[in-house]
Formats: sequence, C-alpha cells, structure tokens
Amino acid sequence: MKLRDCHAVADSSDVRTFESRLVRVANDLDFGIISGSLVFDDGAGWVSSSLFGNTPEAFRTMTCCREIGKRDPLLQRLKRSSLPVAYDQAMYVREQAADLWDVQAAYGYKTGLAMSLHLPRNKHFIIGVDRESALPRGETSLGRLMADFQFLALYAHAAALRLLSVGPADGETPPRLTQREVEILKWTAEGKSAWTVGRILSTSEHNVNHHLRKILAKFDVGSKHQAAAKARSLGLI
Repeated sequence: MKLRDCHAVADSSDVRTFESRLVRVANDLDFGIISGSLVFDDGAGWVSSSLFGNTPEAFRTMTCCREIGKRDPLLQRLKRSSLPVAYDQAMYVREQAADLWDVQAAYGYKTGLAMSLHLPRNKHFIIGVDRESALPRGETSLGRLMADFQFLALYAHAAALRLLSVGPADGETPPRLTQREVEILKWTAEGKSAWTVGRILSTSEHNVNHHLRKILAKFDVGSKHQAAAKARSLGLI
C-alpha cells in the first residue's frame, strides 16, 4: 500500500470520490469489500449513520438491525478496543453466532479485518475490509496486512468526519496549536516515529513526546495517529 493513496483518501472532495478511492486501496490489499460508518451509542447499543463503502444494499439494510448487532461477536469486540480485529467463520462458531456468519457469507463477508475509533460524545468510527479467501496464516504477513489496514483506517476516519458528519466537525471548536505542534502533527501524519520527527526538527525524542502528550489532551484522543487524522479533518494540517 502506498502512502500517497492514503493521502488521496483523506483529501477526497466528495463522498463518491472517497468511496471509489477506498475501494481501490482495498482491492490493492486483496479485499473486495470495504465498508464503514459513523455510529452513535444511545445507551441501548450502537446506532449506525452515514454509511459508506461498496456494501451490497441488501446486506446494508440487514446490518442496521440492532438485535443482530447485539449478537455479532465482531461488533462486540469493536466496542471494547481500537485495535484491528481479524474475523472468520471460526470466531462466529465459537461465539454461538454461526447463523449470522452464514447470512453474511452469502454476500462475500467470510473473513476480514475491522477496527473502530472511539470519539468524544459517544461517537465511534467503524471500518472493515472483507473477502472470501482466508487471511494469511503467517504472523509476519498477517501483521503487515493489519498494519496497512490500520493506517488506511486513520486516513479514512479523517475524510469520513469531514464529508459525512452533520455540521462542521460536530460543532466543535478546533483547538489552538502552536507552530511546533503543527509541525509534529504533519510529520506524524506522514507516518514518522517520534525519534524520526525529533531528528527532522533538530530536537529530542523526549521533547517530541512531550508535545504529543499536549496534543492528545487538546484533541481529547488516545493516540497520536488519531490526533493527526483529526487535525487533518479540521484543516489544521
């Protein structure tokens, strides 16, 4: 996967372009389906809104059912973590939800990767890639695929907030960043480590991490990658 393709996803000018670029990157990763949504937790469960991707319409309607969501083992994992999750038929069988897998498999959802980003005010961003063939068994190959997918998800998150949210970034006021914080975020968005950013900016890794902690607090997020994606969605970098 190429970094410029992720930037192209984040810089999409409209939803149709966003979806077509997502599909192209997913295909490059050997996944035929990519889909996601912004969701809201209303206390009784997740309510999907602003769906995107190339999900078959019939399957999209089915997945909006709250009762199915309560039983889906993949969705339950996504509610608890922001790390990529791999799924296959065996997961659904273990969790006594084999009937759900049987239904989704008919649409091409047999195995894949998914992750969620947990945002302020009970909002969440979910994205997944799916295919019929098995995922790589080797730890190195699977790890590389999951890393590529996670990187794509962060850039897709930036575009989804900008293109699909109601109102300007949920009505929040963009935080005020110092010039050094903007520089650090720009290099972080390029995938640079804190050590590398320190070398580029002629400062120490410790100092970069100090600024990153302040940045996370300003954006109210849990990772530097989420901060970079949010800064891009708000037009700060």
